[in-house]
Amino acid sequence: MKKILFALALALLVAAPASAQNKPKKEAANKASNKTEKKEDKAPPIVHPKLGTKVVTDSITVELVGRKQNYAPGVKETAEKDINSPKSVNIHPSGKKYYVNSLEGGTTVVFDFETNKKITTIRHNFTQKDAHLWAKPSGLFPFKHYTKNLNTFMGKPVESTFSHNGRYLWVPYYRRSFDINAQDPSAMAVIDTKKDSIVRLFETGPLPKMIATSPDNHYVAVTHWGDNTVGVLDIHSSNVEDWHYISCLVVDYQLKLNYSLTTPVNRDVNSGYCLRGTVFTPDNKYLLVGCMGGSGGIAVVELASGKYLGRITGMMSNLRHLVIKNGYLYLSINAAGYIQRIKLKDFVEAIPNLNEKQKTYSLKGWENCKVPAGARTIVLSPDGNFLFAACNTASCLAVVDTRTMKQVTTISADSYPVGLDISKDGRYVLLTSQGRNNGGGNSVDIFKVDYHTVKKVASNNRQQSEGKISTMVSGVAGEILKSAQEP
Repeated sequence: MKKILFALALALLVAAPASAQNKPKKEAANKASNKTEKKEDKAPPIVHPKLGTKVVTDSITVELVGRKQNYAPGVKETAEKDINSPKSVNIHPSGKKYYVNSLEGGTTVVFDFETNKKITTIRHNFTQKDAHLWAKPSGLFPFKHYTKNLNTFMGKPVESTFSHNGRYLWVPYYRRSFDINAQDPSAMAVIDTKKDSIVRLFETGPLPKMIATSPDNHYVAVTHWGDNTVGVLDIHSSNVEDWHYISCLVVDYQLKLNYSLTTPVNRDVNSGYCLRGTVFTPDNKYLLVGCMGGSGGIAVVELASGKYLGRITGMMSNLRHLVIKNGYLYLSINAAGYIQRIKLKDFVEAIPNLNEKQKTYSLKGWENCKVPAGARTIVLSPDGNFLFAACNTASCLAVVDTRTMKQVTTISADSYPVGLDISKDGRYVLLTSQGRNNGGGNSVDIFKVDYHTVKKVASNNRQQSEGKISTMVSGVAGEILKSAQEP
């Protein structure tokens, strides 16, 4: 039987046109990935894997050991009513607690990391009584559609970033609740993590999503998905009252927003570049912002001059999240499901190619790794040897060995995961599943990770021969041969 299957595989390989065999994966992935965050293929069936679900490989073991969820209230040991469309999770630098932002619930839920019990729920509801929390208006974000009760609203928390060694947690709001189409200024809160209460409120541009703190704790940057702009604040002081905006930068062009005030539209698509992933370079010289929509690329801001320089392109389109680790810039490609990386040195050396006449530069040399569809947030292990990706469409957590840039395993997760964080020691990965169209999601999955040395198993001549043949076969033929070798 194996001989027959092998012959069929070889025949398929020979029969395939050379153009089809050599077609670049990048071209196919670009066509498949030219979509924004919510414009994806039809969602697969909802899944809720059992606690104890485990995958084991030669190099890593991942097990689902805990959960907080709001889809099965009868399961008391895991039920949590304040988990409502969780968008992101952030583990405090101390490792003692973690914060979950529930977008539709308008809450940030705080849990004890060791016991997994809820400490408190921070509610993002504001009235005129909270006027003392607001920072002085910057003048950068004027209201154009609403004029009354601007500071009375519920905020919908998206992502978070810590500053001042974990003392403060910054949380931007997708929109103020009265602004149904996220076209006027939104806001963000600063949470004092010692008190777990909001101590400051700042205005933002329309529809902020990602936020990041510079390594030297001098800046916070918040990206506005809604209109192609990025706000930058000076936070170097230890006094919250000293923090202030220094600029709002435009990435190529600013969107003119004039939507209905009564009929909602989908603001997750058709929003210019759909700015998302945001990261500072380790030397605090540049701010990098991923363009998930439009013609894509990574927008570059020079912090010393406070100028937007242009966009580095050359990677696949529909990039969602950016991470810098061990001298590499990593990014996730959402719809198509890829992880890409390039040496940070090569990326930085390409920046001088951006100038007033040339606002884009195509950088070559990206390494690619295929993962399941819907790659959203990514995190890396402390040593940088493993990358974890929340794969939304495929409802799983993918694991990539960065030493080979190959996927080593996946493990099922509650449907439609989006957010991730990893403990300081790398032993736990926390994943938020937001859900889609009121289905799936509403949970936080907790995975335990064990890393172990790869064991080299001696292979006999037959296994070695089959292994060499396997590397020669691609596409459909490769899948046939692979199935013939599995038990």
